[in-house]
Amino acid sequence: MAEVDIRAVPHLAAAAGPVPDISLVVPVYNEAGTLEEVYRQSAAALEPLGRSFEIVVVDDGSVDGTWEIVRRLHLEDARVRGVRFKRNFGQHPAMHAGFVRARGDIVVTMDADLQNSPADLPRLVEAVAAGADVASGRRRGREDSWGRTLPSKLINGMLRRFTRVEISDFGCAFNAYRRDAVTPVLGSIGKQKFTKALVLSAGASVVEVDLEHRPREGKSRYSPLRLTRLALHVLAGFWPQPIQWAGVVIGALCATLAFAVVLWGLVYWVANGDFPGLLFLAGLVLGVLGVQGFILALVGEYIGRIQRDVEGRPIYTIEQELG
Repeated sequence: MAEVDIRAVPHLAAAAGPVPDISLVVPVYNEAGTLEEVYRQSAAALEPLGRSFEIVVVDDGSVDGTWEIVRRLHLEDARVRGVRFKRNFGQHPAMHAGFVRARGDIVVTMDADLQNSPADLPRLVEAVAAGADVASGRRRGREDSWGRTLPSKLINGMLRRFTRVEISDFGCAFNAYRRDAVTPVLGSIGKQKFTKALVLSAGASVVEVDLEHRPREGKSRYSPLRLTRLALHVLAGFWPQPIQWAGVVIGALCATLAFAVVLWGLVYWVANGDFPGLLFLAGLVLGVLGVQGFILALVGEYIGRIQRDVEGRPIYTIEQELG
């Protein structure tokens, strides 16, 4: 199949058959062990609502048999639709592919690792049906290590500051959206890594919904390095003037350190007759180099974005679709 170019802002796709009220978008990558249970629990939670629904599964290049399960579920239940990428492009491009194909007036996003309970689906749907543009999932009693929760708190604080939206959990992928709230930012979803922050920064109204949170099935894919890159992505994507602010901070920090070192050196020299200049100089240089390394990483994020836009590369290519 030819590559699909999705550089332009697409319209939400229309598929054959009646349009459902609810679209559940589930990005998956090597989720063969949990996908069938996700489908079973999701269908059991949505059917009592009396609203029609579809489940759009986006396979982000799995190699463990996940796509075979998607094919079988589609054959057994026409409400299951599938999209398979040619390779692994990442969760957020997969989210974009799901949003493009979702037809419901209410679009719910959910991971397939069963950390969030599909039984909470009705609560998110009803929150949007009651008038909110976004029902933001809020994980209570998180079953994650401090190595995951501490960076998450830092990134949440950054996003609250930059978007000026006071919600507590930007990182939760279990959310419901009014379709009209997603459409204005559809062209940016997949390029940015925080779909919920994008939608809310465009002015959508939001209500937070407490959700059950379980231990993850399998190992988390978010390593400390990946979380650091995620923090840089937040700075580059949601902070309009990071270079200017960084320059101010560097200037103030270096000036303060220089003054302190000179003052300390003079006092030590007068008191002991021996000024340890090389030691303090080394500390100062290392501190400046550390700050410069952070700035270079931030500039690298911008350069990477410019390169992607200039080259006009698609954020994903599709191998096969079902439904």
